[in-house]
Amino acid sequence: MSTALAAKTVDLIALVKPRIMVMALLTAAGAMSLAPGTATLGNALWLLAGTGLIVGAANTLNMWLERDIDCLMARTKNRPLPQGRLDASSALLFGAVLGAFAIPALAMVNVLTAALGLLALVLYVGVYTPMKQRSHWAVWVGGVPGAMPALMGWTAATGRIELAGLAVFGVLFFWQVPHFHAIAMYRQRDYDGAGLKTLPGTRGVAAARREIAIYLVVQVAVSFAPVALGVTGIPYLVTAAVLGALVLVQGLAGARDGDTRWARNVFLASIIYLPVLFAVMVLDGRA
Repeated sequence: MSTALAAKTVDLIALVKPRIMVMALLTAAGAMSLAPGTATLGNALWLLAGTGLIVGAANTLNMWLERDIDCLMARTKNRPLPQGRLDASSALLFGAVLGAFAIPALAMVNVLTAALGLLALVLYVGVYTPMKQRSHWAVWVGGVPGAMPALMGWTAATGRIELAGLAVFGVLFFWQVPHFHAIAMYRQRDYDGAGLKTLPGTRGVAAARREIAIYLVVQVAVSFAPVALGVTGIPYLVTAAVLGALVLVQGLAGARDGDTRWARNVFLASIIYLPVLFAVMVLDGRA
């Protein structure tokens, strides 16, 4: 492989945001293992392939749409499109191809899972991405595709949407609200400079602190739903209680006067909280 081709391949891989894709794959696989019944190996492989493709398409098209905004932000200015290492038409074609293959792959699992994947793609690219420049409520819209791999994994095993599957979806959905408000708070200058609407940027830091505190409580409360619905047992219950207590102690301490350092600590705590919680959920649910 030539150096130029290798570099272009690396940049194309960067468009799909590999770390986010891996998280989505683990979430989908974990939720599928939690669902009642036994998914076939074929369904599992099609689910993982389709989920990877749909997430890759969403992230690539998101970067294509936001290529001019990314130039204005410190954390995104070195991406392939802002740096000119890839042309916009190549990124658009790549994202479109990924999306075109994703839906048939998911349809090999079942129609419902494919429909959920398509909904996630449309919401993320067609609604969430442009809405970020208009309203801080985009966080709520973006939370749906962010948590959708869990529901896709559940429906891959069951073929239907169930309350227990929605509980697993809810754990991931509500986690995103304080997580992204915290990011917006400690990176407010970056977002404001790029013209993106965030809660602290439009309603002030006090409102952001309040929302973070409120939805940390909601996040912890929702984390007990899988226990109530019989998805998990005592080990998960204990883990959810301990992690929840730690998150609330740390998060609520800054509800009145927390600064950017507090917001960054909320963010850092969140990226430890969810993987540990979800891993224990899967292990306990399978036991």
